[in-house]
Amino acid sequence: MRREHSIAPEYFEALYKDKGDPWEFETSPYEAAKYDETLAALPKERFESALEVGCANGVLTARLGGRCDALLALDVSETAVAAARQRCADQPHVRIEQRRLPEDAPAGTFDLILLSEVVYYWDSADIVRLAAYVRSAAASGGYVMLVHWIGETDYPKSGDDAVAELHAALGPCVTVVRSDRHEAYRLDLWRLEDAR
Repeated sequence: MRREHSIAPEYFEALYKDKGDPWEFETSPYEAAKYDETLAALPKERFESALEVGCANGVLTARLGGRCDALLALDVSETAVAAARQRCADQPHVRIEQRRLPEDAPAGTFDLILLSEVVYYWDSADIVRLAAYVRSAAASGGYVMLVHWIGETDYPKSGDDAVAELHAALGPCVTVVRSDRHEAYRLDLWRLEDAR
């Protein structure tokens, strides 16, 4: 049975406090290969200003930081944010903040917004609110990259439904650059034009 509402921050904080690295981002060969694919799929070698939503303990953040002039990474878990800050301490252009989207969205304009393993945690109403934020925060001609597990979960959305709902909510400003299916996850790259 799927959850009916967006998953609360307390769920994630409990996981990080209990297990430290609950999805084994630091040690899993699957996660490392997925991060390799994510970075290889980026449409430019370098971005002026990027936003990573759901940075967890910062394993991907540390790697993404090397491709950005400025990177703002967000997570709802205080424990995960502390770990990410420690991991990225040698990259002063990487800022890591504890925030819950869509209601506590940061100001700024970004030429890359990375939504990796997060959209399926939101219910339909929050996905619509997230789309409104993405339209306001994406630079014209900027990119949105999504990476989502496509296996069974009890999250509010499946990986496929989450991507489809966000695409529909963003409307005609989206151009699909790529949509790749791997054995266990999908990777989608969109370009946004005149999103505001």
